[in-house]
This record gives sequence, C-alpha cells and structure tokens, in this order.
Amino acid sequence: MTGERQGIAFTLDGANEVTFVRVLNDVLHDAAFRRPLQVQAQEPRAGEPGRLTIAFHEGDRTRAVAAMQRLKTILLRHGLQIDNIVIPGA
Repeated sequence: MTGERQGIAFTLDGANEVTFVRVLNDVLHDAAFRRPLQVQAQEPRAGEPGRLTIAFHEGDRTRAVAAMQRLKTILLRHGLQIDNIVIPGA
C-alpha cells in the first residue's frame, strides 16, 4: 500500500513500567491490532509518560478506529485513564 501512515496516539500519564508492559502484551496478542495496522510503543521514562500509537494507511481508517475503541477497553481494564488521544483529521 502506498502513502504515508497516519496514527492515533494515546498518551498514558500515570502508567508505570509494569502496567505499560501488561497493556502492550494485551495489545500484541489481540487480533484487533493485526496487520495492516501497526502499534508503535514508547515506554514511560522518568518524567515522560508512555505512548501507544496505532499507525495506519488512510484506507484502513475504519479498522484503526475499531482498534482505538479496543485499546480504550484494554486501558480501562488495567485501571488507566485515557489522558490524551490525538486522531489525525479529527
């Protein structure tokens, strides 16, 4: 597929390393996030929150939005508040 990828970015303020790894493990084993979507992760570091981004091509926007809803569910299951979501073109 051609074209640049877009991404739905989640900032996870308050997620410690253990919780972040648990969330990432759930995401990596969930069919909602399979190709052609791509999950990009940035673990939390001192003073910096963790981030998860669902990257997708424009043609996969519907699938990406469904994955975003699934990620919200996973985050809530781990007791994380969703502090910030950035959706391209929204």
